Amino acid sequence: MRTRMVPGEEINGGRKRLGNNLEAYEWLALMAAKGWTVPTWPVEFGGAGLSAEEFTVLLEELQRINARPPLGGMGVSMLGPTLLEYGTEAQKQQHLPGIAKGEVAWCQGYSEPGAGSDLASLQTRAEDQGDHFLVNGSKIWTSGAQHADWMFCLVRTDPSRPKHEGISFLLFDMESPGVTTRPISLINGESPFCETFFDNLRVPKSQLLGPLNQGWPIGKRLLQHERSGLSVLANGDRAGPLERILPSQPLEQLVQSYAGLSPSDPHLRNLIVRSDMEKRAFLLTQKRALQESESETPGAATSIFKVVEANYVKAQLELQLLIRGTQGLGWEGETFSDEERAMCRLWLEAKSISIAGGSNEIQFNIIAKRVLGLPD
Repeated sequence: MRTRMVPGEEINGGRKRLGNNLEAYEWLALMAAKGWTVPTWPVEFGGAGLSAEEFTVLLEELQRINARPPLGGMGVSMLGPTLLEYGTEAQKQQHLPGIAKGEVAWCQGYSEPGAGSDLASLQTRAEDQGDHFLVNGSKIWTSGAQHADWMFCLVRTDPSRPKHEGISFLLFDMESPGVTTRPISLINGESPFCETFFDNLRVPKSQLLGPLNQGWPIGKRLLQHERSGLSVLANGDRAGPLERILPSQPLEQLVQSYAGLSPSDPHLRNLIVRSDMEKRAFLLTQKRALQESESETPGAATSIFKVVEANYVKAQLELQLLIRGTQGLGWEGETFSDEERAMCRLWLEAKSISIAGGSNEIQFNIIAKRVLGLPD
């Protein structure tokens, strides 16, 4: 578990999509037993109850030995922290231990065909039926829905209210009658996203997170947890989500291998140094945000992380393409290596990173209003 993770070995929870490395599951079990998959969560919910200072020490030690992340997924990074803040005791007991152990995988039901960046315009309806809600509608870009066990979902429960009101936050089992998923093929040849349809889906009222018709603030808080990237730090992966885009050899050696140039070539050297500086600054800022957080919950500044990371990932993959030349455009065939084909598809996939999780334009609006205090 001190070697670099390769595609297919990730563990994001649940039993529908298993990693192909059995040792990774031993690593998960050992870390979960100590509460270190979610170190700052309370012990009774599967965490270790660490303070921010203890969390930082654990992080540094995991990074020192180049430890792999034991567990990822939306349960750890998004829903779990939100449940801790808004969930009832019964909801926490039901959902959090399974997330911490990697037993349950979650997906997100936010965007709709007519409500993407303007999420508050969502139209999926949840009608009050006494002891349950009856949900009808659809979601799109539901990442990993075909592999998820449960979904957290924003629905409209009172269409008579202004669009930011009358929205509620529901949790439900993806195996419930009335739920259908359909993968969406992307230009990289894979289907991480899905369309998800609800046809008279029954959701018990016990799975309403927070007050009725007040799901919008909860949904925004969850996105702050996602955009902060701070949960990824708990994995001990020094690069976190940036690990996937790294080539098998340093960029300086990549230049010699492909371009036949010296690493001292001024143009490429400038690009490589800038790329490395941006990554280091990004990771240090994340760490400082964790250490300086007074409330231990992310705020509007997390939108800065989202924008910077999205732009960095795309720029770094463009730099690799520049270095590899036409060999960086390999889709299939023996003339391209496994890494060349993988990086080409990742380069294509990365086009979506400045849209997924809230487009850059939305993040700029949040930064302008909530961080800089600029007028509407």
